[in-house]
Amino acid sequence: MTTPTDRPTARTPLQQAALLAGVVFLLVGVLGFVPGITTGYGSMEFAGHDSGAELLGLFQVSVLHNLVHLAYGLAGLVLARTAAGAYSYLLAGGAVYLVLWVYGLSVGHDSGANFVPLNSADDWLHFALGVGMIALALALGRRPAGRHAR
Repeated sequence: MTTPTDRPTARTPLQQAALLAGVVFLLVGVLGFVPGITTGYGSMEFAGHDSGAELLGLFQVSVLHNLVHLAYGLAGLVLARTAAGAYSYLLAGGAVYLVLWVYGLSVGHDSGANFVPLNSADDWLHFALGVGMIALALALGRRPAGRHAR
């Protein structure tokens, strides 16, 4: 007979990776609202390519962009509670970032379609995040050798 204290509470490496990603996205979302860390803070728009704010003076941000990072971070924290949720978060999240990468390369940075907003630094960061998140999901989500689902 097991008691509640007998259950393992350790997170898998997959869950730890999703949790770390969630914390980083939360941090980025918060930092996007901090003047000084975000340059051009006074020119931040809610959305659109006209936002002159840049996180770390490099990545173009807006209120919407920061809110998306916060929501993405919260999703990571919640989904990291289970291995299946962590896997889905990293795999689907990586796919979303690859779509954002293609989107950023496809729309003009001065176009009205660039509503997030995205600049070249954002585009390549999205590529790296997409590949990295998918790689983590696939590498850490594998079953150990010799153990097969039945």
